[in-house]
Formats: sequence, structure tokens, C-alpha cells
Amino acid sequence: MARTAAVPLPCPCGRTDARGRLLPHAQCCGPYLAGPQALSAPDAQSLMRSRYSAFVQGRADYLLATWHASTRPAQLDLDPATRWLGLEVRAHRALGADHAEVEFIARFRVAGRAVRQHERSRFVRELGRWWYVDGDVL
Repeated sequence: MARTAAVPLPCPCGRTDARGRLLPHAQCCGPYLAGPQALSAPDAQSLMRSRYSAFVQGRADYLLATWHASTRPAQLDLDPATRWLGLEVRAHRALGADHAEVEFIARFRVAGRAVRQHERSRFVRELGRWWYVDGDVL
């Protein structure tokens, strides 16, 4: 029986390589969600993308662990019926060495209804680690 190589799962965040091919989850957000690089996204955009992947995977633990203490809720209840449909990063802007904004559109379906969330999120880097602070829905 011929054995076929497993096709790597594309990252839920939709990041592509220089040729426009979807990056595998294991080479994109996966390392930030688990393993030796956990919680260590190198920039605000990578953190935002990994947080989107965490929403897709129902990882409230990761979302809380990457949320800045000044704005973090005590708990986060994710609806397992939510179906995430895609992410589009519109802009990533550094506001100095330790502050950044990422504008994105996340699409999802909940209770049969399509939702399009357009947001500008703020991030801060403290002690070398990026944190989600808050965002404005646009």
C-alpha cells in the first residue's frame, strides 16, 4: 500500500509566504500557541494573528495569557458554535518601539448569522513580550 505524505494544515490566520501560499500552522501561529516559543510572538501583528488562531481553536487560555493585565477580563467564555471564516490584516503600524496597532477584519458565523468584525487593536511590549491591550471596533 502506497503511503502518502500528510499535507500540513494551513494556519487559520491566513498568512502567506512570498509566493502567496498559505503557511502551515506549525510554521506560523502554532509555535506561539504551544511549545518553546509559546507566548513569545515577535511583533504585534504575529500576536494578533496567533490570537485569531486561538479563537478558531477555542483556546481561551491563550487569549487570556496574551491579554495585558490592565484590561484582561477575569474569564473568557467562547461560544463553541462560532465558526471562524477568515482574517484579513489591513494594517500594522508601529507607534514606537513598544507600542503598535493592528487593523483587521475577522469574519465568523454565529447562530447562522455572518459577522464581520473590523477592529483596530492596540498592543504593548513589556519586558520583551507583546500583549494585546484593547481595540476599537470600526
